[in-house]
Amino acid sequence: MNRTEFILATAVILFIAFCVGWFANWLIYRFTRVSQAEIGELDRMAQALHEAEETRDQAITYLQQREAEITNQLTQTEAELRAAMDGLRDARQEAEELRSYIERQRNAS
Repeated sequence: MNRTEFILATAVILFIAFCVGWFANWLIYRFTRVSQAEIGELDRMAQALHEAEETRDQAITYLQQREAEITNQLTQTEAELRAAMDGLRDARQEAEELRSYIERQRNAS
């Protein structure tokens, strides 16, 4: 192989490598490009996600408020129950004292 054939063979190999590289670049661009319709779809999905997050945040806030209200009601109900139990205990004690008093009055007479 003389010098001219070597240069020609090298030029052909480089040209083929260039063509293969260009074709690969074109294929990658073709498969990875995003169309305007897809961008619009992505925008709609992003907006829907944003709205869903806002709705979730509102639901969490509502649930926290509701939980606070129910906890407050429970605390009030427990306080009322304790007061009612104390009143009942006092009434039973008073009734027992009255029974004892009446029994002593009967025995004394």
